[in-house]
Parts: sequence; structure tokens; C-alpha cells
Amino acid sequence: MIDINALNDVYREIADLIGCDNAVTLYKHFKGQQITFPVKLYKSDYIRESLKRQYDGTNARKLARTYGYSERWIKELVKKG
Repeated sequence: MIDINALNDVYREIADLIGCDNAVTLYKHFKGQQITFPVKLYKSDYIRESLKRQYDGTNARKLARTYGYSERWIKELVKKG
């Protein structure tokens, strides 16, 4: 059993979020690497396909909130097809 208080700050923060065992798994897999998490969770291709299915002409604001983009970007993407 690992004492969470013994961990470096970043690993302790990760352990607080996802649990100590998962933090250790991340450490073992990625140790020594610099990781940057993209601001956007979803790939643009996924967003494009989802918009084709979900956009009804009135729900750009809702879709923008769902996917973390601006309403304007959603409308432009829909227009491009």
C-alpha cells in the first residue's frame, strides 16, 4: 500500500482524482515522458460526424456546450458539411 502523502505533488493530485492504483499505473506507463492534454476532448472528425446526425438547425448552442466549441464554429462546420 502506497502512502498518498509520500507522492510528488502531481502524482498526489492524479491519485486524488482517479485513485492511487490508477496513478501508479499511469506512472509506470508514462514515467519520464512529458504529456500535454489537448484542450478539446473529441477529435474533429468525430464532431463532424456527430453534427451530421444531431444538428437540426436550432440546437447549435446546445451542441457547442456539449462538445466545448463556440456556437459559431459549430455552424461553420455544419455549413462546410
